Amino acid sequence: MKLGFNKTPLALAALAAISTASLVVAPTMATAAGKTAGQYVTGDFHNHTTCSDGSISMQKLVKKATDKNDTPWGLDWFVQAGHGGNGNRNCTLVEDATLSTPAYPYTAGTGPTTTWTNSIGAANLKGLGGGVGGTGNMWRWQSIQEFQYPLLEYLSAAKSLPLFIGMESVVAGHEHTSMSVVTGQMPLSLDNTSLPTSAGYTALGNANGLAQWSYCFDRGDTDTSRGNTTGTSIGNNWNCSVTGSLNSGDVSWNATAQKLMPASGTGNGSKGHLKTLEGIKWMAQNHTNASYYVPAHLERAGPFNPDGNNGFNIEHLRNFNNTAPNIAFGFESQPGHGAANNRGEYQVKRNNINGVLTDSVGGTTYGGTGVYAGQVGGVWDALLGEGRNWWYFASSDWHNRGSFGPDDRRSSQDFFPGEYARDFVMVRNGADKLRPQTIVDGLRTGNSFVANGQLIDRLAFVACASYPGIAARSNAAVEAIAVAAATHNTDIDVSGCATMGEKLVVRPGAEIVVAVVLRDPDGANYSPYTFANPSLLQVGINQPINQPVLDHVDLVRGMVTGYKTPGASDYSGEWPRNTAWLRADGTTVGLSAVPDAAKNTSTAVIKTFSNSGSTPWTTVQSGVDNSAFLKMSYRIPAVQASQYVRLRGTNMPAAVPYETDGNGNPLADVYTNANDSTMLRIPCTTVGSNVPAAGVTYTGNSIDGCPAHLPVVNGQKMVAYDVAAWSDLWFYSNPIYVQVNGSTTVAGVK
Repeated sequence: MKLGFNKTPLALAALAAISTASLVVAPTMATAAGKTAGQYVTGDFHNHTTCSDGSISMQKLVKKATDKNDTPWGLDWFVQAGHGGNGNRNCTLVEDATLSTPAYPYTAGTGPTTTWTNSIGAANLKGLGGGVGGTGNMWRWQSIQEFQYPLLEYLSAAKSLPLFIGMESVVAGHEHTSMSVVTGQMPLSLDNTSLPTSAGYTALGNANGLAQWSYCFDRGDTDTSRGNTTGTSIGNNWNCSVTGSLNSGDVSWNATAQKLMPASGTGNGSKGHLKTLEGIKWMAQNHTNASYYVPAHLERAGPFNPDGNNGFNIEHLRNFNNTAPNIAFGFESQPGHGAANNRGEYQVKRNNINGVLTDSVGGTTYGGTGVYAGQVGGVWDALLGEGRNWWYFASSDWHNRGSFGPDDRRSSQDFFPGEYARDFVMVRNGADKLRPQTIVDGLRTGNSFVANGQLIDRLAFVACASYPGIAARSNAAVEAIAVAAATHNTDIDVSGCATMGEKLVVRPGAEIVVAVVLRDPDGANYSPYTFANPSLLQVGINQPINQPVLDHVDLVRGMVTGYKTPGASDYSGEWPRNTAWLRADGTTVGLSAVPDAAKNTSTAVIKTFSNSGSTPWTTVQSGVDNSAFLKMSYRIPAVQASQYVRLRGTNMPAAVPYETDGNGNPLADVYTNANDSTMLRIPCTTVGSNVPAAGVTYTGNSIDGCPAHLPVVNGQKMVAYDVAAWSDLWFYSNPIYVQVNGSTTVAGVK
């Protein structure tokens, strides 16, 4: 029996009312004077519409992501992103009359796949290479500045939603990054504006900062117009210089474009990396607190290529964070595309780069997470072991449903924002509504966690110092602090305690009491499948796939030894290529093959909590809504050295064939990736009475047998696609640092 919130239709309606209220009022639990009141709210900052390579309009994506009735997974905040560069489709046009609004009415015969040329006319495409006589594509800077931002501002006001515009940058020297500059977006004056009752809307704010960054630093933007009307000097007249940099003295500087444009060929990747660092410097100089830069699905395109544009090694992440720790503060090591034929679109020999088949780093995901964070002691732990503010995020990377339409509940490609992966972020908005700046501030703090498949929906993770004698703290006392925070969906502000993204400073010999309180919500999650989880059936557990039960929580610890020095032998290091990492049978070589720069061998699971064992978690009823929470604690004795602790949890017990090893670590997802059917290992055997054909649109939530789109091997359906994702669920927390006086300083965290 699961514990917590019962997701019946009535309960979902109540939850919608609670969530809506939370956007505009302060938490019911007051915090101490040190912190502005806030709550954990859910969002997504990486997704696509037809303005890049997505399949639906901005209006439809906003509705799918934020609605709490038709799509009950609605998020509390939402960033509409999309690739940099250019595109030829007008994502501001709606699919049908249900999405029509007074300012943006539906026009029969048009829709979000209508080209810019056929909707606004080629003469209105700005920059060089797009308009009359050009490609017919609109540069993303114009799309953001003149079309997407005004629409999003209108929707934010009309729907009373915290929305803003971001971008998935095409990264010079690398692959992709989720980023934004929120300066100018959703101004306070929007709260009291009168919206138009007929077609047309003039924005009160702007996304000029983001548009300029797109022109100046996105690899996909080869426009040289400086953001101007074609063939004229009328417009933005942008100059991409960065104070203190070479600028026009750089070999890659283009005087016409007034920006860096590295030449292709030998050294292109290395030059591109330098351009990317300039882009981060520009953000730090011009939009210090109003921007973020988070590498996306960073293992997907393979290791860094000094002569191309693919991959991130650990040294590049260090360079980003060194350049602007307030802006480059984490990564999406849990990628979107969770329902794809190769989970996350990670696979062996995925990428044909200049005719060379290049593996994704790690070859695949591990329980849906990339190897950089999915491997205990890997790249993430190496960065945390330096004491950096480097946080873990996830995203939907929504594009489409693969072989299904966007309204179908099944998927062979993507999940909608909030449907599967959710970032829970502490946003300190006090009595104010959620706004772009407070959301970005929340992301920056690292006070956040990620859960997929609604495995958990509340978490308080607390570490407190305890000293023998008068300053002693019991486990029960720290658990009580965590219970109060979790049941009110907020965090703690207690002297001598810290939570995610924070640093606890203690004297040598202190005991650290770690308390965890979480909610494993009762009832069904958002999966459309009701049959028994095929992965768990392998070990005799008959559990509906849409009613996952948290099996265990791991407390992971690593030691902090300080920042690496650029140029030193332990600063740079490529993760092993898959011939040296992922064996043909899907097992891995292990950390022995990983260079010292990319691992932290002090990292280990120091405690596993579950509902059994010598110290099982216990259940406590919320005094707020009477839902049930799980509480647990662990005492780290007599600390002498600086360290950090973090959490992960799953519905998979240890030693589930092809899912977890004997210690509960996630195995490589090659065994459920349909792109290589020879590796599929987990059968899906349930035959149901409600199993719609693959070609029939299904919008319900009660498919009771293995769906028709699963791959068949030797006459047997096998687990893959969305069934694999819904079967195998994980959550990850960001770390709490413990700095011991006289030991290594945790320099990256306040």
